[in-house]
Amino acid sequence: MAPVIGRRLRRGTVTAAVAAAAVAALAASQAPGVTDVGREGPAAGAADTPPPSGDSATGDSPYYTDLPDLKSPVPPNGGNTKQEAGVPATVLDAYKKAEAALNKDKPGCNLPWQLLAAIGKVESGQARGGRVDANGTTIKPILGPPLNGNGFAKITDTDKGAYDGDTTHDRAVGPMQFIPSTWATWGQDGNGDGAKDPNNIYDAALAAGRYLCANDRDLSDEDDLHKAILSYNRSTEYLNTVLSWLEYYRKGTHEIPDGTGALPDDRSDTRYPGLRPDPTPSNSPSSKPKPRPGSGDDKPGNNGGGSTKPTPPGNGGSQKPTPADVDMLANAGTGDLVAKTGNAFGERVAVRALTESGASVPKVKVRFTVSGDTDARFEGGVRSVTVTTNAQGKATAPVLKAGQKAGQFVVQARVPGKAASRVDFAAQTLARVADALARTSDKALVCETDKEFADQVEVRATHKGKVADGVAATATMIKSATDASANDKGPYFKGADGKPLRTLTGLKTNANGVLKLPKMYADGAAGTYLLRVVTEGGATLTVELKVTAAEPDATPSPSDSADAGASPGASPSASTSASPGA
Repeated sequence: MAPVIGRRLRRGTVTAAVAAAAVAALAASQAPGVTDVGREGPAAGAADTPPPSGDSATGDSPYYTDLPDLKSPVPPNGGNTKQEAGVPATVLDAYKKAEAALNKDKPGCNLPWQLLAAIGKVESGQARGGRVDANGTTIKPILGPPLNGNGFAKITDTDKGAYDGDTTHDRAVGPMQFIPSTWATWGQDGNGDGAKDPNNIYDAALAAGRYLCANDRDLSDEDDLHKAILSYNRSTEYLNTVLSWLEYYRKGTHEIPDGTGALPDDRSDTRYPGLRPDPTPSNSPSSKPKPRPGSGDDKPGNNGGGSTKPTPPGNGGSQKPTPADVDMLANAGTGDLVAKTGNAFGERVAVRALTESGASVPKVKVRFTVSGDTDARFEGGVRSVTVTTNAQGKATAPVLKAGQKAGQFVVQARVPGKAASRVDFAAQTLARVADALARTSDKALVCETDKEFADQVEVRATHKGKVADGVAATATMIKSATDASANDKGPYFKGADGKPLRTLTGLKTNANGVLKLPKMYADGAAGTYLLRVVTEGGATLTVELKVTAAEPDATPSPSDSADAGASPGASPSASTSASPGA
């Protein structure tokens, strides 16, 4: 491991000479072109290059300042090098997928995945050494210190603690360390699960890539590259550190198993040594962390013995909040709860249990209940479910699925026995609708009286030109074009009992938007009739049905034949009696 640059320094106090020396030392052993960055770019003249004005992705929160080992990151002859040189498998996959997505959507940006790896290394040690689950979400939250103006920027809470658990000040969140206000603008769904989670490496990597590509930057251009990095964290020390890792990874790297990566030694602000996966807000600027052994801060007299830890607010001093301390529940990032009938809601209801001062409370039982006139249910078909808050005080309800009944309802979250700790989430099930219906065939529908129609009526429903699947419909044999009441004669369907039925309800289009009606029959009344199909959403189609009188049977019956044989002439006796002279 290379020496820690800026270990005991706050951001902005590293001199240009130190920064330039760090990059130059790295460049001396690396590929052509790296030396140019070290000698000539803004990194080399860090003190002369003011950072850009405006906000940054991270709120200029602390970061790791270790420089990479000067040796190649690629294992020689298939052997192993330090875990520090590798990138955890899921994290590496996220970086490469973000690069592929941006190469497609913003090809002019020329984003290299190695830049995301460099920033991820500096911001979180590659998601704390790849400690992520199978979906890419960090096992424990990665949170920066409160941005309370005490050594950092001062950013008053913007997310009500939804992302960072702090309802007083914002904190940088997740493996790419976005502050909540930046995530609100740049958050992405990188793994296609329907959520934008800053704690998910796929989501965070894609968001970071889009943020770096902003303002039509071309990251193959050195000036644009430096501007992009400085926009992430406005520090020249940060720029140099990221550039060092960028060139290191460009030489090649290797994949290591998730969870086996090594964390860098320190971050650039000693008041916040390392990444603490604890989102409990600390609103006391005077609190001091426990010193690192061997750092010099643990010597007598440095901080009163150096053994005190930050005091969690709202719990009387030294103990962590307990379930009895819960004062309220807060929305933990739940968005709009809207789904079409029969579909699962894309959002899952989530709340965070908090003390009066905003500290998160773990191990609290939260009851989620579907309330109102609805057939929406949680997984397993239940209306209510109890979930215990995790170490960060967060409870997430199971997936909620809409039923077949459209309408509004409420999902209630509450802590049993605590009337004040309750949050209501408005939810809505939308009926699937169609705005157009058309027959799939133009064949005339004709039938003789007292017979069965040879063809069935088949229609296709669409909404704004797209297939409308699962749309409820009704079919009625109507009296006339101006009278939509059910007819009492003419064509009919057959009910389950075999009797005539002239109104069908409970119909629904299939996955292709097609609805095929049952067979139709004609009674003894000839004429022209109308069938009307109406869907949810107002799509209407009227179909003409013709019933013709049966043709007379042209085949003579036996009795008719016998009569016909006697009619042309009289019997012999009759002829005799009718002869002249009789």
